[in-house]
Amino acid sequence: MNRLLGRRQTTSSGHTSPDTMSLPGSASPPDVGVDISSTDYALRRRELMKMMSDLKSMGAEALIDLPSVVVIGGQSAGKSSLVEAVSGINVPRDSGTCTRCPMECTMSSYATSWSCTITLRMGFDNNGKDMPNTVTVPFGRTITDRSEVEVWLRRAQAAILNPNVPSSSFHKKTIEELRSLKNTLKFSRNVVCVSIEDPDATDLSFYDLPGLIQNEEAETVALVKSLAEHYTKKENTIILTTIPMSGVLTKPDTLGAGAINQRRKWVEIIEGRSEDHTLRHGFYCVRLPDDAERTQRLSRAESQRRAAEYFDTTSPWNSVTDRRRFGIPGFVSDVSRLLIQLIEEALPRLREDIDKLLAQCNKEFDALPPPLANDPQIEVLGRVNAFCDVFKGFVNGSHEDKILAQRNRALYAIFKRDIRGTAPDFRPLENPEECPPLDDTQGKMTLTERDPGVKMMGIYDISKAIQEAIGWELPNNVPYQAKANLIAQFVKLWIAPSERCLAGINDVLDQVIDTLISVHFGRFKVLEGYVGNLIRTQVDICKALTKEAVKIALDLETTPYYTQNTHYLQTLSEKWLAYYKSVLSDIVSPYYRGESPESKALRALAEAGYTGLSIPDLARLIPPDSREKELIVMADVRAYYHVAYKRIIDHIPLTIEHALHHALAEQLSQSLLTSLLTDVASGHNFSERMNELVSEDASIAQKRASLSTRKQRLSDIRRRLMTFGNGT
Repeated sequence: MNRLLGRRQTTSSGHTSPDTMSLPGSASPPDVGVDISSTDYALRRRELMKMMSDLKSMGAEALIDLPSVVVIGGQSAGKSSLVEAVSGINVPRDSGTCTRCPMECTMSSYATSWSCTITLRMGFDNNGKDMPNTVTVPFGRTITDRSEVEVWLRRAQAAILNPNVPSSSFHKKTIEELRSLKNTLKFSRNVVCVSIEDPDATDLSFYDLPGLIQNEEAETVALVKSLAEHYTKKENTIILTTIPMSGVLTKPDTLGAGAINQRRKWVEIIEGRSEDHTLRHGFYCVRLPDDAERTQRLSRAESQRRAAEYFDTTSPWNSVTDRRRFGIPGFVSDVSRLLIQLIEEALPRLREDIDKLLAQCNKEFDALPPPLANDPQIEVLGRVNAFCDVFKGFVNGSHEDKILAQRNRALYAIFKRDIRGTAPDFRPLENPEECPPLDDTQGKMTLTERDPGVKMMGIYDISKAIQEAIGWELPNNVPYQAKANLIAQFVKLWIAPSERCLAGINDVLDQVIDTLISVHFGRFKVLEGYVGNLIRTQVDICKALTKEAVKIALDLETTPYYTQNTHYLQTLSEKWLAYYKSVLSDIVSPYYRGESPESKALRALAEAGYTGLSIPDLARLIPPDSREKELIVMADVRAYYHVAYKRIIDHIPLTIEHALHHALAEQLSQSLLTSLLTDVASGHNFSERMNELVSEDASIAQKRASLSTRKQRLSDIRRRLMTFGNGT
């Protein structure tokens, strides 16, 4: 005899007697004595159970929380006996663990004769992972003899545990053959579905799970526990736990007459008066056939009669007021009603959950690229041409994305700053440290970033440079080589900024190219890899040519040092000479207060008719001194720097733009198409190669197929839920 604990997972508390529950929005359960099979309630119950069966066969349990009844218990807890008593069939019994996969038993009273069909619901792979589709496999013929059910259940379980073997190969195996079979899996999450048509049954569906075990390997114990948790953790689950009265609660017919305290304890528990043992839906007590009675193959009616007689004549059970708490009929009826109520309550939420899942599935499906519709050759050539056109737009700055032009302009601005930082640092004093940097002829600007290769040079340093360059010049002639040597000092500093600029430009180009390759060819991984290699090869060629072009541009700034912009050179030279003279003579003083001598001189010259003069012009009135030639060298070299500086800051960027970006944009299309068609045409099958290039990435194709299957599955489930309205 077993105690059955029935509870529904929920956050609410309190005790509710199932026989007082009604179903909102539906026909109420009929009163006792009414032919239940002919009531509106029975019709709706039958339709609800049919809908749940349909949803499970569609694989809905893997997607939404379907209401269900789950029977669990430890080994030898009487679980198999309970299942037999409820269902009216014999289930496999062996020493140790017999049930190794879930069994779903669905009973329908809408029949004129007894029959049983078995199917296999395969929704999990060998590792217990969800499969894209749940497949329902018919197993054997319709059974009309109750005595045949046990062997067919053994065969069905063997088919579940050996998924790589055709299920039909188990149809004729004997019990002895099945017992000696070495199964591939120890346990499985796939389900043996038993559908019973029985005019004497109560409409009900429940899962019978493998019994909880302890004396097995840790991995096996954890596997069975995980299987039980998978079914019992869901909110919409009514959990029936079977516990024998032996130990905590033993079989009532083995409790001796003197076990008064134990009998009183269990009466309190069954009546719901025990504070230590409280369940929302209370306890049921059933007497199940023992081994001797099972060998007699008693009918269900006879077994229930004997149980009822025992409870009605045996103390203290006959003193309990709520008689529905004893025996199988009341228990099954209450659980059936509880399940129907749970289904009714869950329907609106199930529809909402399916709508959310379907919306998310559609969103993910729509985010995938559509299947290839064009001819493969047209698709390949179209994508190549589109790539080349977009890249031209990037280079010309006509594309809406200005990243290439904007980032390159920023790098060219840095290049200009770096070249400006290579200006000669001439200071017309014997001790140049006593003079601040002179970075323009107005004394208004000081460089914030100066190339570390620039050497500060004073009058003495320039004089030394002149002396080192003297050859066979006549007296008072400054050798040209002195100026050339000083010019070479800043020209050689332009190599590093030019190389840094080109490296930065190359990095930007690589990023743009990689992005465009991904955008235009990323959908087809084979095409992306193939065309990407062709593009990057062409890019590398242009990079090498650009590097050489930049070197040539820098070489142009070496000897001979030449310019035809002689007017600008002469003007700058005069300005710098006057400025150096003014600094040397202390004419310009940034610290003078009041009207300076220069202002007085300019005012006097203006009164004399010499208008339009500025302070640097006053330096021309200073007579030459012994340092005149050093100042002239300073002024000429500094003037030439500015002429060459204005040249190089344009020449290098334009060289890069034309040798790299524009050259690549102009020749990329022809180069790609030529390489592509040559390589493809050289193969054995042009069409096959084109098909290969635009073969869709396996992960995308797999995801599309998976989402398509899931979408259809969700749509079918939604349609089935919607066909069952509240007014049905």
